Amino acid sequence: MGAHILIVEDSALVVSALRILLEDAGHRVSDAGSVRAALDIARSDRPEVMLLDLALPDGDGLSVLETLSNDGLAPRVTVAVTGRDEPHIIARCKRLGCREVLVKPIRAMALPTQVAEWLAE
Repeated sequence: MGAHILIVEDSALVVSALRILLEDAGHRVSDAGSVRAALDIARSDRPEVMLLDLALPDGDGLSVLETLSNDGLAPRVTVAVTGRDEPHIIARCKRLGCREVLVKPIRAMALPTQVAEWLAE
């Protein structure tokens, strides 16, 4: 089986589409719709890749990465997913350890290939 991927996203439609693509590529997928749920899942079943929406109902998505990093549990690859492409947001994502910043709408069909490339690095 492929990598464990955690999708942190509060849109059920987005999660469903990404899950299908990533599971079809052989990955094991978990999802969380909030900061709290993401931390719970990542602490109990550490993902190799985390796709992290920045705007979550209970807070800033980047706080998930900050907390996991402080606990020594950061995924191998974290990719921020946001609807905003302002330079200061992208710089903050990179500073906190995001490998990439994908601006919505993302090219979902390319995601399995991108995941494979990220894991190969």
